[in-house]
Formats: sequence, structure tokens, C-alpha cells
Amino acid sequence: MQTFPIGAAVTRAELTADPHPALARLRAAEPVSWLPELGCWLVTSRAEAVTVLREPATFTVDDPRFSTAQVIGSSMLSLDGAAHSRVRRPFVAPFRPARVADRFTAGIVEHAQELVTGFRAAGRAELRTAFAGPLAVRVVAATLGLADIDPATVLGWYTTFVTAVSDVTAGAVVPPEAVAAFATLTEHVLGGIDGHDSLLADAVAGGLQRDETVSNAAVLLFGGIETTEGMILNLLRHLLESPEQLAAVLADIGLLASAVEESLRLEPAAAVVDRYATRDVELAGASIRRGDPVTVSLAGANRDPVTFPGPDAFDLHRPNLRQHLAFAQGPHVCPGMDLARLETRLGVRTLLAELPGLALDAARPSAPTGLVFRKPQALHARWH
Repeated sequence: MQTFPIGAAVTRAELTADPHPALARLRAAEPVSWLPELGCWLVTSRAEAVTVLREPATFTVDDPRFSTAQVIGSSMLSLDGAAHSRVRRPFVAPFRPARVADRFTAGIVEHAQELVTGFRAAGRAELRTAFAGPLAVRVVAATLGLADIDPATVLGWYTTFVTAVSDVTAGAVVPPEAVAAFATLTEHVLGGIDGHDSLLADAVAGGLQRDETVSNAAVLLFGGIETTEGMILNLLRHLLESPEQLAAVLADIGLLASAVEESLRLEPAAAVVDRYATRDVELAGASIRRGDPVTVSLAGANRDPVTFPGPDAFDLHRPNLRQHLAFAQGPHVCPGMDLARLETRLGVRTLLAELPGLALDAARPSAPTGLVFRKPQALHARWH
């Protein structure tokens, strides 16, 4: 019988509060370990993480236990093989970096400036609710052709879906409020495709069936709000807690792109991704059986010292910044990663330019938390 004493001792609470010490212990001794607390194999080394992410024939997302699919239906997030390629393909061209920059740069800057104008004079703000969240919601609404919908409504749909996925993951059935929210989203998405300039409309024009748009719109809703909000907050925290790195960025704003990548490596907004074994397989000495749940710790892989020496340091000049796995890898690499990068870079650049002396409020904690999605639950800041 296999024994994984380090994995057996790891608790959900420590993975939620500060997972990095436990992930380091696992990575050093049990890079693929069974965690009874989570009921899954946890992969923490970068090499094994890449193997899992790049081999969907062995480690699939297409499993009835995949909680997101139970809430929003089949989408590019929950399909593999030819079905996944067909659904994902229409999003490739609209999400290319040049297309994203041309379409969204002006709007992101405008939204960011408007938000900052609303609180600049106060000299202090909680930047999750005042800036990062509202900016992410506005950009998602524009992406889905829902710019005319009240941002609070879009945020309500997102909150309902996130809660439902958490409930289903814990063993509950899909709640009726999630069914109702999905029906309302369906009505607005289908009504907004024709005659609207949106990435979703481009995807339909590229071959996505109209009845497939809503589930994939919900996927973009998840990623566009949760992940981007987390990216902005984590980057701000890393910069504001690193005076030398912040000074370097203020002296050369071009370094902000490197800061985005290093922040993603150090604290990815999505800490884990789930897969299911389709066959018996050996991985780093662990005997994984067909049907076993396999969770890749992106947070663990991103601090693997084999690839990233001095992995716990925030270093803008790290030579291999983009080797992180924050957006996953393989066929399920995040299609919206360049939009998230653009939004994070422009949003943080606006804050640094408009709020001189920006600093964290030392009296209010800002450490990131979360088992699956990691970010500060509040980021209180002040400025001159």
C-alpha cells in the first residue's frame, strides 16, 4: 500500500490560509501525493504538472463530477478531444493579443480613470470593491456584449454561479437560483449577439453554435471577473510590499509587464485546476488509478526551485518569468490570458500614476486567502 505521510498531514485550512510551506514540503518529498483532506492526488512539482496539463487523453476534464459543468453546462472548460477543439477554436482569433489590445485598451483606460476619479480625493480606499472588482466586471460586460446591462446585474450572475459551483463541489445539487440566473444570462447573451461588437459575437461568427454561447459566456464570466480581479490585487500587494521593486517600476513603467508575470508566478489567482485519470498511470512514483481525481497545484508548480531559483522572492528581473503555469498549459491554457494581462497592466498603471505615494494601510491585513482562487479579500490603501 502506498503511504503519503506529508499529504496525510496537510489540512484544507492551511491550504486556504497560506499553502506555500505545505506545498514546499510536498514538492520536496511527495511531488505527487494523496491528500485525504481533499480526496484527490495533488501535483506540486512543475515537471509533473506539465505532464498532467499536456496529456488530456490520460488526465481529462470531461467527467460528470466536474462541478462547473453541472452548473453552467458543457463548455470548452469541461470538454476534451475533438469536441473541445471545435468549441474553443472560434475564440482563438478574437483573443489574439493584437486584437485584444486594439479592441479593449481605450475602454480599459477610460474605465480605470473613471473609477479612480470617484475616490482619489478621499486619500484612501479599499481597492477590491472600489477598483479591481468594478473594472473586471465592466470589461467582462464589454467582452460578452452586455455593456448596456447594469454591472451589478453581471456581478450578481457571477456570484450566483460561483456559490453554486462551491455547493455542488461540496455535494449539494444545483440550487434553483443558479438555474434562474443561467436562464436570464441566456436571454441576454442570445439577444446581444446580433449587431453587437463583442468577442462572443466574433466567436459565433467563427463557428460557435448559438446554443453553445451561453455556457461559454459563463466560463468567460468566471475567468474575466475572478481571475482578473485577483491578478490586480495580488500585483498591487506584491509591488506595495516590495519598495525596491516598486521604485524600479515607477522609474521605468515598462517593467510593469515583468511585474505582472512575476506576480502571476508567485501567487496565481487560480491556484489549482482539476483533472480525472482515464487509466491507471504512474506519476512520480505514485500509482494513480483510473477515475482518480488529480489536482494540479499551479501555486506549487510556480515555486518549484528546479525551474525558479529563490522561488519565494518577488524578482522583476527573473530571466524565465513566463515559464510560470498561472494560465495552465496544454489544450486548456486560458484563452483570455492576454486580455487579463492587458487589464491588469493598464489598471495598475493608472493607480500608480494617479495616486502618488500609494501604499498599503499597515493597520489592515491584506494577505491572500483561498483554496482555489487566491487573492486578498480586501486591500486597503492610502496615498498623498
